Amino acid sequence: MIINKTKFITGLILLMTVLLIITGCESSKAGLDSKGTIKIGYQKGNTINILKESGFLEEALEKEGYKVEWKLFTHGGTLLEGIYSKSIDFGHAADGSGIFAQASGKPLVYVGADAPNPEGVGLMVLKDSGIQSIEQLKDKKVGVLKGGNHHYLAVLALESVGLSAEDVQWIYPEDAAQGRSLFETKEVDALASYDPFFAGIETEIETHTLTEGVEYGYPNRTFYYSTPDFSKDHPELVKTIIEAIDKSDQWANENKDEVTKLLSKALGIDEPIIARAVERRTYGATPITQEIIDAQQKQADKYFEIGLIPSKLDVSKDMPIK
Repeated sequence: MIINKTKFITGLILLMTVLLIITGCESSKAGLDSKGTIKIGYQKGNTINILKESGFLEEALEKEGYKVEWKLFTHGGTLLEGIYSKSIDFGHAADGSGIFAQASGKPLVYVGADAPNPEGVGLMVLKDSGIQSIEQLKDKKVGVLKGGNHHYLAVLALESVGLSAEDVQWIYPEDAAQGRSLFETKEVDALASYDPFFAGIETEIETHTLTEGVEYGYPNRTFYYSTPDFSKDHPELVKTIIEAIDKSDQWANENKDEVTKLLSKALGIDEPIIARAVERRTYGATPITQEIIDAQQKQADKYFEIGLIPSKLDVSKDMPIK
């Protein structure tokens, strides 16, 4: 009886060990969810929206036994909340959104970046405003979405002519539509905006873009983010996703008419407006590099300097170079 009991216990231990090994192997996939599904967050009109329509990611992951679940978010802030809560594994949001998230201690990892898009933001005035230069904005009202890429551009533009962020009165609309309304009704003297809303105002209103053709050293990149667990446990999947995005982006560069139609339908914005934004953009996705970190650090330093974030930030702690 003693021998039988010992054999039983030994066998039970061996069985439990095997089960743990199997469970451990499955958990590399089940870390995503119990079905091996990767949850991707996207916003209408961005590069992941194009990726979703292309089917390139499903094609790349199918042979590895993974599925993709797409989740739509209204803007970068809500998408990053999906990262914090782990309702998604991977998503796309603007540079400023990442800085604010890091400043508040939110758990995320930068895993890739878009190609620069400096022409996708601008600071403009109405043609009949009498304002011809950035210097003339001193003591004027400037509308921006607080902390947005266009806000940063506006600050750089002011500094380029010897002004500071304190030399204008910042007006913070709730969204791009309200910003346009304030601009059209002359409740602000100048408006900074971002594509496709920037392109819409340029196309439909008589404006003068004060920053057009000027180099401010701002790449205007948006970023790809993941949860820390997903980045740590599935680096090969992160690499596969970035490569699929870049494949989709290269397709977009070669098929801008089709991209225009796709984004026009997704956003409900007329094709001529979308075409203006698409034509001046070069699509592409890359891993994080030191150059990308340096540009993001410069932006974070400026946000601290002008009081947008409460303390100095080291962006590199969440931006590993692969």
